[in-house]
Amino acid sequence: MTATPTPKSIWQHLPQPLAEILHAEQGPLTRELLLAPGQFGLGKVPAKQAPDATTNMVCGYCATGCGLKVHMRDGEAIGLTPTTQYPVNLGMACPKGWEALEVLKAPDRATTPLLRNPDGRLEPVDWETALSKMVAEFQRLKAESGPESVAFLSTGQIPTEEMALLGAVFKFGMGFVHCDSNTRQCMATAATAYKQSFGFDAPPYTYADFEESDALIFVGSNICLAHPIMWERVMRNKRRPEIIVVDPRRTETAMNATQHLAIQPKSDLVLFYGIANQLIERGWIDHDFIAAHTSGFHEFAEFVRQFPVDVVLERTGLTSEQLERFVTTIHEKERVSFWWTMGVNQSYEGTRVAQALINLVLMTGNIGRLGTGANSITGQCNAMGSRIFGNATNLFGGRDFLNADDRQDISSMLNIPVETIPQQNSLAYHEIVEGILRGKIRGLWVIATNSAHSWINQEHFRDVIDRLDFLVVQDMYSTTETAQQADLVLPAAGWGEKEGTVINSERRIGLFKKVAKAPGQALADFYIIKSVAQAWGCGEMFAEWTSPEAVFRILQRFSAGRPCDFSGIEGYRQIDEAGGIQWPYPSTEADDSTERRLFAEGQFFHADGRAKFLFDPPRPMPEPPTEEFPFVLLTGRGTASQWHTQTRTAKSAVLRKLYPQAVYVEIHPEDARRLKISPQSWVEVSSQRGTLQARAFVSPTVQPGQVFIPMHYAETNRLTDSVFDPYSKQPSYKACAVRVRPWSGSVPSSRHS
Repeated sequence: MTATPTPKSIWQHLPQPLAEILHAEQGPLTRELLLAPGQFGLGKVPAKQAPDATTNMVCGYCATGCGLKVHMRDGEAIGLTPTTQYPVNLGMACPKGWEALEVLKAPDRATTPLLRNPDGRLEPVDWETALSKMVAEFQRLKAESGPESVAFLSTGQIPTEEMALLGAVFKFGMGFVHCDSNTRQCMATAATAYKQSFGFDAPPYTYADFEESDALIFVGSNICLAHPIMWERVMRNKRRPEIIVVDPRRTETAMNATQHLAIQPKSDLVLFYGIANQLIERGWIDHDFIAAHTSGFHEFAEFVRQFPVDVVLERTGLTSEQLERFVTTIHEKERVSFWWTMGVNQSYEGTRVAQALINLVLMTGNIGRLGTGANSITGQCNAMGSRIFGNATNLFGGRDFLNADDRQDISSMLNIPVETIPQQNSLAYHEIVEGILRGKIRGLWVIATNSAHSWINQEHFRDVIDRLDFLVVQDMYSTTETAQQADLVLPAAGWGEKEGTVINSERRIGLFKKVAKAPGQALADFYIIKSVAQAWGCGEMFAEWTSPEAVFRILQRFSAGRPCDFSGIEGYRQIDEAGGIQWPYPSTEADDSTERRLFAEGQFFHADGRAKFLFDPPRPMPEPPTEEFPFVLLTGRGTASQWHTQTRTAKSAVLRKLYPQAVYVEIHPEDARRLKISPQSWVEVSSQRGTLQARAFVSPTVQPGQVFIPMHYAETNRLTDSVFDPYSKQPSYKACAVRVRPWSGSVPSSRHS
């Protein structure tokens, strides 16, 4: 990358105190650092006055939300250790957490705005030029094609305050309509299932439930790798629990389970309907709870009669002994908890699968009590913040853009004209992609996500975004697949270089802090968005949104009286001192409880206070194996040291040593012998959408007729199919038809690892 230019007069056009804040963001670190645990300040004492300090903050990778102690020297973060007393991780950290500071030092960090020149090359420009170009292009597109002509795709990786500001500026200030986040790729199904069943997006559990269950049932969740600290909490369970894994593949979690139900891919809905039928037939249900707290049970009971034992065994491939033991375990154990993640969420019928689990806990009364629940495990560190406060698919606080009262509510709280709030819902992620393809959406703003790697049917997506009039990518790194296709790259600060809050899987609000200076001219997303608002001409609308903590106060107003109420929190300092705070935490009931479990009184968030039994007939797999493509492709996490598209984890030399650098495919020994594929040989894996070359990992971890490729490699999504759940509109990454052949061609040099 060429030398960074000096910023010009963009600063003088910005109102005070924003110009001063932006200067500070580019200048020396000026955060008050902790001299002892439990202290927290906001930009009052220069870092050089605290040469040897520590501060606690939350990790920025997954939604476990571990506490990390950052060690400082001469005003710079030099290392970290797990926080021993934080109620989430209790002194533990996974490999990604240990290396969280190292990935900030990568040489390919975006350090200056980059604008594509007439020759097609990205070249450095100053912030004024970058923002002026972005605003001019988006305003031109709006004038020519209206408020639906520009969209954004956001993230679950940035603080809630940045998400909220982005959603407000884009919709209320700039006057656009369509936006979504990559939370659509991981948590849309769980959010939709909870909303439909409970009346609000409300995971009911707390991590203490891992340690207090008599039976933990993990469905499509390889928690050992995907959420290793949660697995450590399971290992602290002293109740000698049954650990049951429902997964086609013999994952690391399945290897440590007391029961592994290796069902046929996408037969889980049949399994859980069959389990429900068996429990009902035997009278092993909680009649009192069903009568007092639910609706729709009689219709559900009649529906599941079509799933007798013989149907379940035929469709799932299980034995009668396995099914009997599973049903009996649910009945006999006092505290039963169901846990799921992407194996359920990333499915063409995932919402109904999640609700099949919810139905089981409702009918057995395994909810609202210690060690129970239908519990979705979140993927990204702030997917929940995105879901509830991103102002993308929901109006702030879980409100509805289609509801006039909700729009008026937000209008009054922000003192903005109600007409500025859209009266229509945003398009979902795949609908935005389709809108680009049809020419309806001509401009796109991508923030902290690498869609050209992670989106399903990758080659199609890359072709689609090439058709845009103007693509802006705002990221920590200028080398991501998406940034390389951009017309404009905006350099953003990362975790540890800015402040704000995130909400983890158990609804715990945790704190990010600024412990390092972003490189070059990179800015926190918060201040980039503020600058865009000012350059657009709507900055005065957001005069109250002066800092992340000021926005936190606004979000507290949005939350008041809602299921997600956290209006009782005194501010960032209290979050820091308390070790995070779970919602709900209303001002009327604020206390010092470490753990908050929902639905203890059996009251849900629908108008009648009841939870709903919801169900649909199972649907066939959209792309089953054929003679030409005889294998089912499974995808998922590869190792605990990889994260999503490896935009960050691949920057760490330590983490790179902990996983294969080349893409690999797991194949059963029987299939390998039949196809004459030897271990570690190169093979070609093809679907109807693309082809990749991978090393063969011959292993009985997959069943015959199935193969597995980790999601982290860029090649994987050449193969996946653009199929979506009809309720959550989440992509179905987990099962499509592929062909595997020995590869006889030359192997690219980058693949000789």
